[in-house]
Amino acid sequence: MIALLLFGSFILLVFLRVPIAASLAVASMVVLFTSQGLSGFEALTDIMYTSVAKFTLLAIPFFILAGVIMDHIGISKRLIDFAQTLVGHRKGGIVLVTVLVAIFFAAISGSGPATVAAIGGILIPAMVKNGYRKETAGGLVASAGAIGIIIPPSIAFIIFAVVAGDQIPITINRLFMAGVIPGILVGIGLFIAGMYVRKRDIQKGIFNDSVEATKQKSTGKERWDAFIKALPGLMIPVIILGGIYGGFFTPTEAAVIAVVYGLIVGLFIHRKGYIKMMYRIFIESALQTAVVMIIVSAASVFAYIVTTEQIASTISNTVLGLTDNKIIILLLVNIILLIAGAFIDAISAFYIFVPILLPIMLMLNVDPAVFGVFMTINLAIGLFTPPVGLNLYVAASMSKANIIQISKGVVPFIVASVIVLLLVTYIPSLSTFLPDLLNIK
Repeated sequence: MIALLLFGSFILLVFLRVPIAASLAVASMVVLFTSQGLSGFEALTDIMYTSVAKFTLLAIPFFILAGVIMDHIGISKRLIDFAQTLVGHRKGGIVLVTVLVAIFFAAISGSGPATVAAIGGILIPAMVKNGYRKETAGGLVASAGAIGIIIPPSIAFIIFAVVAGDQIPITINRLFMAGVIPGILVGIGLFIAGMYVRKRDIQKGIFNDSVEATKQKSTGKERWDAFIKALPGLMIPVIILGGIYGGFFTPTEAAVIAVVYGLIVGLFIHRKGYIKMMYRIFIESALQTAVVMIIVSAASVFAYIVTTEQIASTISNTVLGLTDNKIIILLLVNIILLIAGAFIDAISAFYIFVPILLPIMLMLNVDPAVFGVFMTINLAIGLFTPPVGLNLYVAASMSKANIIQISKGVVPFIVASVIVLLLVTYIPSLSTFLPDLLNIK
């Protein structure tokens, strides 16, 4: 009865287009009031406060701030220029540039929509100029931006570690390192899909490859100059990940160092007007942080009810009672997460599904880091899957294409990403190889 009331009211509110955070909070309030009366509202505030008052979560506002700083001081433009000097002269090189820059910026921002916003304004017009349709350009940038929550440092992995930490010990360090190879594989998959779309459109006569820029191969000096300009941005993931795995600081401390580093770089790159720019930077990062923390606090109450009311264990036992075939269960879990990711944001999904699905994964002897990675890939795909994928709307506004056109444009990239998802799901060593090699627990 509690489960029906909780999930029923949540789904009803979502279909009524109530914001996800409010839907989670109201559904939780209904259950708490039904089971505990007015005292349930006191429990609500206590849970919401304690859910965000965690040292680990301090990394989120600092990583968000670091990403906003890097965007405003022109790091993304320098990364694009550098990638262009490496592969921009090749046929289809702009596709590879888009994927490479998305991976670079993902290692800075940790956010999917932020990555799309940072690179889309430059790369979408560049792809259109090179003969690509605007829906293809927007679709590639929207899907490539999703790598932002897979490549470390990732806000999604931080949230997963916090939620899963209530049941098992798991470190952000292990999750970060586990996401490296899968994140790169997603990038390779998107590049292959982009080249397939290019070839298909040429055959259909809707892409004229003679229009595609045939920029001359950059000289060694041009590449060196572009590298020097991009070096401050390229050093950020080295400093963050090198510091974490070198034992110099924790992920939370790494986020603070990333902010300080960004401020120093910005001071030298944007000497004129930099102080005035800081006002916009702090306002933007504060707004982004507020959105994340409101969702975290509301979703944590929902997760609390799922756990304390034994809803999670009941669902777990039911699923395992249907079949004990690991392959089928993992496939069902992926299908559930793909559908959920198309309708709700990643943070809410972690709080809703981790308490339910993690016990099942543990019973199947699935490494929690592997589960964290393939769940994150699922939700990354949700960022560019209609109807609610946030990356779609960001890319649509930048490409001047409507949401229907963008939704058609992402289909090949969804297919490529799902193939990588299945590989990561059924070949756990893709996630565990690096952390085990480096003995990161």
